[in-house]
Amino acid sequence: MSYFTHLECSVPCGAGAYDPRVPQHLCTCGAPLLARYDLKAARAWRRESLAGRAANMWRYRELMPLADGEEPLTLGEGWTPLIHAHRLGDELGMPRLFVKDESLNPTNSFKARGLAAAVTRAAHLGARTLSIPSAGNAANAMAAYAAAAGLEAKVFMPRDVKVPFIRECELYGADVTLVDGLITDAGRVAAEKGKPLGWYDVSTLKEPYRIEGKKTMAYEIGEQLGWNFPDWIVYPTGGGTGMVGMWKAFEELEQIGWKPTGTRPKMVTVQAEHCAPIVRAFEQGAERSEMWQNARTVADGLRVPKAIGDFLVLRAVRESGGAAIAVSDADMVRAMRELGAREGISAAPEGGAALHAVKVLLKDGRMKPTDTVVVFNTGGALKYLDVLNP
Repeated sequence: MSYFTHLECSVPCGAGAYDPRVPQHLCTCGAPLLARYDLKAARAWRRESLAGRAANMWRYRELMPLADGEEPLTLGEGWTPLIHAHRLGDELGMPRLFVKDESLNPTNSFKARGLAAAVTRAAHLGARTLSIPSAGNAANAMAAYAAAAGLEAKVFMPRDVKVPFIRECELYGADVTLVDGLITDAGRVAAEKGKPLGWYDVSTLKEPYRIEGKKTMAYEIGEQLGWNFPDWIVYPTGGGTGMVGMWKAFEELEQIGWKPTGTRPKMVTVQAEHCAPIVRAFEQGAERSEMWQNARTVADGLRVPKAIGDFLVLRAVRESGGAAIAVSDADMVRAMRELGAREGISAAPEGGAALHAVKVLLKDGRMKPTDTVVVFNTGGALKYLDVLNP
């Protein structure tokens, strides 16, 4: 069964509940919508029921956006390894350093989680054509799940996106449009073309369900650590859906009694030095970020000059007592190589950025060597081999 009940504004603004049985995107106030569940009733759900379930993110289907009797669309996403990074930990003097390796998801990145949930919901709602603006990995994931669902996929990406991202979208049968500018420009063009034609928009946080796929990363960390949660979660942040989703998951886990209250990890948002709008807003004490001008970085997933859910990311960082760190391209690529050479992990630059942020926090004393730390590697290296050129 599912405890999914309704959608509500993330602000909230007083708009009331939204019906999930019909397509919903943003609240009337323009803020993202969040899926809500009957958490009081969900206290009857026991952790022991997970034993023997399929090793994918839908093992938590009771708190996923499915109606009773609905089946998810899955390519095996989720239940990625939580690798105890012994060699890196020895070098840093950190015996409890872990890497959550999302590169082993379908389409080689964490985006598979969010898009599996979004496309599942879109298909059940009768969508026929899906549209997405993307810097790369989200487009690949959407195209793959659209193909699996038999839906049309319309992808809009910056013209200077790496060629492997374009070719993989085409592999899955997607229609690709390259746009001058950044992901924000791709989003504008996608909306202009798609809205009059009734395309179902699966942009980051402009529909409510990608968060639900991403939140399962927190459920998995808990289960993989025997329901003992880490002191820190270090997460590379572009649009921020994963950060928002995990913070939401901790609330849900506390409400259903699977996690003690008052023990949430400190959340660290990691951005690129030359595209760090959320880091800047955090340092300035602002509730929302401002558009970052001339955004540039080798990490395509971090080249997001303005995230629609920035206020939700900032809320998670501040409420957790966490941090916001900006990392140079050179440092993230160096750490990307370390993840490969020390642990055998195929890491994207975004994963390298997260590892370097650990070093920054350790050096300045905010992170203790004895802390349990989970670093997210959000994608694989194969689409980024050009950044490894000497």
